[in-house]
Amino acid sequence: MNKPKIAWITDTTASLSKEFIEQHHIHVIPLHVVINDEFYKETIDISDKEFYERMKNEEGKFQTSQPSINDFVELYSKLKKDYDCGIAIHASSLLTGTYQSSVMAAGMEEFKLFAIDSQTGSYPLSHLIKKGIELVELGVNVDEVVAQLNALREHTRLFLVPSNLDQLHKSGRVSGGQKILASLFNIKPILSIEEGAAKIKDKVRTEKKAFAWLINKLKEDIETKLVQKVAIVHANDIEKAELLEKQVNDSFPAIETEKLMLITVAGVHTGVGTLGLSWVCE
Repeated sequence: MNKPKIAWITDTTASLSKEFIEQHHIHVIPLHVVINDEFYKETIDISDKEFYERMKNEEGKFQTSQPSINDFVELYSKLKKDYDCGIAIHASSLLTGTYQSSVMAAGMEEFKLFAIDSQTGSYPLSHLIKKGIELVELGVNVDEVVAQLNALREHTRLFLVPSNLDQLHKSGRVSGGQKILASLFNIKPILSIEEGAAKIKDKVRTEKKAFAWLINKLKEDIETKLVQKVAIVHANDIEKAELLEKQVNDSFPAIETEKLMLITVAGVHTGVGTLGLSWVCE
């Protein structure tokens, strides 16, 4: 029996390199970033770095917008001619409607789609895609691949520390009073993406304590689970990302690290200078 020809689909919230996307023929649908009501396709019309530089230097509204359903309809109309089915892994359906649009478009085009709500984004989403491709290449059948990826979602970690509460205040996530108090006492909220939503896990004083909190959280997982790689995510602050990476390397010299720009869907709420750690427990 011939193996089914599988198309891989995701969106620009997955932190994948251009080389990996091209090598594995991944179909990436861009989300939009919106600056003062002007729309730009992520990674096509504007890079993450450009977006954060404009957020830092310009006044106004910075938002994100999901792809139109037509983007997916066009894609699935083409894919059904060349592929038997598709596996789509998208950003958390609680953070963007991209997953829902993808599923709906596949139904409209009668394209057989195995859709996975990653319940996350950024590095963990890219990890799920890479793991799925690896499983398919090993000959695992599609249903089992989807089951394994769905199970792996619970073992993803993404923690973020905003540099200040300006963007969280603008997006309505914190009140003006909370913002003033936080700046007065140098309080850093630590956010976690869990079960598809952003939650405040803790509040600490000073960036140094925030870094220590992240390192300790990583240590807890390393003591009981297998963690092979850690991503240092940052919203265009490479110097502080390197400081955090050094702490990870000093604490856990056997673990591979990489620095990644934080996806703008998250950064639009957490702001320029946000730092964080992300990993997946195998």
